Amino acid sequence: MKGVLGIKRGMTQVFGDKGIVIPVTVVEAGPCQIVQVKTKETDGYEAVVVGFGEKRKSLVNKPMTGQFKKAGISPKRYLKEFRVEAGHDHKVGGEFKADVFSIGDIVDVTAKTKGRGFTGVIKRWNQARVGPMSHGTGPVHRHVGSMGANSCPSRVFKNKHMAGQYGNEQVTIQNLTIVGVDVDKNCLLIKGGIPGPDGSLVVVKSAVKKQGGAR
Repeated sequence: MKGVLGIKRGMTQVFGDKGIVIPVTVVEAGPCQIVQVKTKETDGYEAVVVGFGEKRKSLVNKPMTGQFKKAGISPKRYLKEFRVEAGHDHKVGGEFKADVFSIGDIVDVTAKTKGRGFTGVIKRWNQARVGPMSHGTGPVHRHVGSMGANSCPSRVFKNKHMAGQYGNEQVTIQNLTIVGVDVDKNCLLIKGGIPGPDGSLVVVKSAVKKQGGAR
């Protein structure tokens, strides 16, 4: 299992070997440093805690300050735990960069989607407007519509599509392909789009369902 933290920088396009235009997302991946190494003897499982992005010391609480001081590294803005196999050679202070992946690797990308706030059913659930837009139909064109219940069962069924919070949730896009690795600029070019706005944190790790086919 390989993984790295990064920042989404936007989208562009590259040309493939046959001249086909490939849309790609640029991710500034790393450098990430290992803050803690967890072992089966001390924690019950094998994992490494990776830090990414610099953070002012004044913004770090005392427990985390002690952990960073023990690791001998500067405070990090983001922390993420990755499971590893037994017998690994990772050590505290080690670095992960974009070159942990190579062209052709299949990855899963996790990020938070853009927050849309409180939205109606048309934006949130892609529902259609109701009735003609004139001739006395009333201001109900973008409303929820029928709730599908009367005196029996006298309630709205669970999971009814209604207005509410939309976006700002963690989403994982599976089986994306790495089409470019820029070691000098520490960037990954990932085929297709990934969740979140530009400048948001993304987690790139080896795909868990490669048999499903890459996109």
